[in-house]
Amino acid sequence: MKKYLSVVVFCFVSLAATADYQIDIVTKQLQRPWSLAFLPDGRFLVTERVGHLRIVDQQGLISPPLGGLPAIAVIGQGGLLDVILHPDFVNNQWLYLSFAAGDAKRGYSTEVVRARLQDDRLVDSQIIFQALPKSQKGHHFGGRLAFDSMGYLFISLGDRGERDEAQKLSSHNGSIIRLHDDGRIPNDNPFVNRPNAKSEIYSYGHRNIQGLAMNPSTGVMWAHEHGPQGGDEINIIAAGKNYGWPVVSYGAEYGSGLKIGEGTRKAGMEQPVHYWDPSIAPSGMAFFQNDLLVGALKFQLLARLQLQ
Repeated sequence: MKKYLSVVVFCFVSLAATADYQIDIVTKQLQRPWSLAFLPDGRFLVTERVGHLRIVDQQGLISPPLGGLPAIAVIGQGGLLDVILHPDFVNNQWLYLSFAAGDAKRGYSTEVVRARLQDDRLVDSQIIFQALPKSQKGHHFGGRLAFDSMGYLFISLGDRGERDEAQKLSSHNGSIIRLHDDGRIPNDNPFVNRPNAKSEIYSYGHRNIQGLAMNPSTGVMWAHEHGPQGGDEINIIAAGKNYGWPVVSYGAEYGSGLKIGEGTRKAGMEQPVHYWDPSIAPSGMAFFQNDLLVGALKFQLLARLQLQ
């Protein structure tokens, strides 16, 4: 039996336990596809960053944009981002979308909505998270979503191009968020009782996470994030940990190539499991057997990392 990995170029990649693979193109007709989620009937939901959510079948037939989406700000790297299904989607029909929201006056940030899919539109929509503070900048929205084995929802947030925000527990930016499936804050989140800290934060010191996946063998959440000029990282995410950005980084400043912050290591800050230098511009991430698969925008490749 083939195992399929879905890739937003929009093809199916069939992987064997060896290096053998087969690529089947499904469609080339999507506009800036960002994420997909398989529906129980074999079709899949696809987000287009330009603000559309569509249903695509395995023959490549694409639906018109679904209705009922919230107001989406398409700015820079922002727009409609991730889509995932609730672990019990078959019974409750909940799906989750991350997207950029706001306007030029108030600024922009990442938000998450949950809604139910009904025919060709979303119903019962609820905004369950808004990242604060907002920023006028149009990049580093993060936006990846994942559920763990306990049913907690994890949300990745970029530093919004204001790197020092990633070290501030008073700011959501540059962090990973952990919530109940309805948006409530778990009472065992690491900073719930810390004054002036955002209680939704699970980990911090991140630059721009766009890969987030639970290791099915351990139940532990893994993430990858974009470095600057080099220094793309893969990290194992743990409660309350500081992953260093921008104090430490394996990347360098654009243009000048100068080091960032204080170097590559500092006590109290986590080291990546793996990093790339030069940058590969990592996109999605998934576990396959005991391997980690990472898409790369810059080189248009699929990296396969064997875990030990």
